[in-house]
Amino acid sequence: MTLPCQRHLFELPDDVAYLRCAASAPQLGRVHEVGRLGLSKKSQPWVTGSYEAFGQVEEARQAFAGLIGVNADDIALNPSASYGISVAARNLAIGPGRSVVVLDRQFPSHVYAWRESARQAGGRVVTVPCPDDGDWTGAVIAAIDERTAVAALPQCHWTDGATIDLVAIGARCRAVGAALVLDLSQSLGAVPFDVATVQPDFLVTVTEKWLLGPFQMAFLYVAPRWHEARPIEFNWIARKDSEDFNRLVDYRDEYQPGARRFDVGQRGNFVTVPMAIEALRQIHEWGVATIAATIAPLVDRVVAGGRELGLIATPESLRAPHMVGLRGRGLDGSLADKLAADGVYVSVRDDAIRVAPHVYNDPRDIDRLFTALRKHL
Repeated sequence: MTLPCQRHLFELPDDVAYLRCAASAPQLGRVHEVGRLGLSKKSQPWVTGSYEAFGQVEEARQAFAGLIGVNADDIALNPSASYGISVAARNLAIGPGRSVVVLDRQFPSHVYAWRESARQAGGRVVTVPCPDDGDWTGAVIAAIDERTAVAALPQCHWTDGATIDLVAIGARCRAVGAALVLDLSQSLGAVPFDVATVQPDFLVTVTEKWLLGPFQMAFLYVAPRWHEARPIEFNWIARKDSEDFNRLVDYRDEYQPGARRFDVGQRGNFVTVPMAIEALRQIHEWGVATIAATIAPLVDRVVAGGRELGLIATPESLRAPHMVGLRGRGLDGSLADKLAADGVYVSVRDDAIRVAPHVYNDPRDIDRLFTALRKHL
């Protein structure tokens, strides 16, 4: 099942071919309106009761949990992917001589925390080189052994959409006693994912990309075995009975249940939380499998057009359905600006043109991309 083009639900002019969802998604009209209403509440704070935010936070938690097949108690609200990764790094022991496995050219927020943890523990970061055949899965599995403490990975590479079989890697981690920490900021919402089949220890994703939500918000999944772990901040709202404003100075050592202890302080944002809820409602309505099936033909059209220009993409069997990187002659950092001048928006990441369409795109947007590329290559 696929969707017809959903451009009418977004605030996209007809003369813009926006193919940069992997950088930042355009706003759904409904999400924009919810955010505007939330912003207005700060102008009249006497109109909104403090308890409204508690309900919104739990609704957002539940909506995200349903997307990955877990309980709301397993979800924390964070401000960024790096925050969630820092929670994981704080609680996963590396130890002297042990390692954290990452990908070559992995997104830096999923590298820096592990470098610091390894340095402090006397461990090391093992970087898996980009495989010649494009098979990240085989290369990562070969790198995970009894010395591995953590595999810190995405579902696909952020530069070109090359996929990683997380089910196979999760099984390998369990076989050697390694933890699995995932940053799904470049896939969740556009590629199906099920926690039960992968069994990660921690999983984080931001909302402003494939979840079609606001900036400065992320969700963290914490496996039940880590619910008693140590948070990275000690705010009042994560403590038991924090809803009772009349007893906040009856200080409590106990936390809110489940992963709520990992919530960021001031989690109840009247702007970003309702926006995330509205975006998640739309994703649930469409269905992630349907979103993936709708975007995939556009990505195939990108690959075919690139082939005509001598640009190389990841092989189809190893490629994610929602974005792709094209590599070849004449590509540099200035190309994105040249294309933008023609109303075509893509990203250049590393040595690839990264093209990331969504359900608001149609084949005409892809054709506009290649009309512009022929002019500039």
